[in-house]
Amino acid sequence: MKKKIALVTGGFTGESVVSLKSAAVVEKNLDLDLYDVFKILIYPGNWYHETSSGEKISVDLNDFSIVLDGSKITFDGVFNILHGSPGEDGKLAGYFDMLRIPYTTCDAITSAITMNKGYTKAIVQSIPELFVARSFHLFKNTEERREQILHDLRLPLFIKPNSGGSSIGMSKVKEPNELKEALDKAFAEDSQVLVEEFVSGREFSIGIFNAKGKTTVLPATEIVSSKEFFDFEAKYSPGVTEEITPGRMSEEEVERVNRICEKIYLKLNCKGAVRVDYFLEYETGKFYFIEINTVPGQTETSLISQQVKAIGMTIKQFYTDLIEEMFED
Repeated sequence: MKKKIALVTGGFTGESVVSLKSAAVVEKNLDLDLYDVFKILIYPGNWYHETSSGEKISVDLNDFSIVLDGSKITFDGVFNILHGSPGEDGKLAGYFDMLRIPYTTCDAITSAITMNKGYTKAIVQSIPELFVARSFHLFKNTEERREQILHDLRLPLFIKPNSGGSSIGMSKVKEPNELKEALDKAFAEDSQVLVEEFVSGREFSIGIFNAKGKTTVLPATEIVSSKEFFDFEAKYSPGVTEEITPGRMSEEEVERVNRICEKIYLKLNCKGAVRVDYFLEYETGKFYFIEINTVPGQTETSLISQQVKAIGMTIKQFYTDLIEEMFED
């Protein structure tokens, strides 16, 4: 009997557009000899499966089931490719936990914590050889806090919404008079904001996944951007960034990065495939943690896809490994 897999996409944020692109690639590469796949789209107040004829079949939220041609279909597992809320922040994971349906991504607690950049940094900063930029975690945009930031931190600064994964609302502040506007922009996207000292270094992004009883750290991708930082435009506009996989690192750097990233994965109790973004500081080569993404993009050109191909693995086999791993718990 083939397992029935719900491919979950959509979402409650602007990242739903990217989620749909990722889902299209996943759907195309899943092994249909092993799985019957049903794409489920999740929007506020509207969860449905769309048939090949375009009919929208509502999901029964009592048990996450659908009725097709008079037959009730329940799912053996969920392939979660929903970026942002509720797929990446723990809400969907908690729902599936209550229904006892396994899924390919991190559990509710890990998902909720890693969606919060400030809390994640507080947890990982004790890992040996890992550094974090000096920062402030803000809950309000007050003049007193702005004065404290300018007194305690060194310009330039990165200002970014504490949650959210597509770099919307980010700014680089070089002069004190730019701080208020940058904070206003970030607070328009989130109720919490992270203010970090700028780290001058080469930027990388690296995938890590667990399957067949072992944790695999993929080859890192080096991000060379014509923009000052890897914002939404740099991520999604062709030609703005150059992505080099494997990234240019010495043998010592590769070994150190792999060692650190496996510890990040284990310390945060990650599951499935995640992506860690980091800098290697220019002067020192130190590893500076930026953030972790627990539902990384899976488009044709996404970083994870590039990295999987770089180790000689097919995308189909990679997805099969992720699905089979969720049934091992």
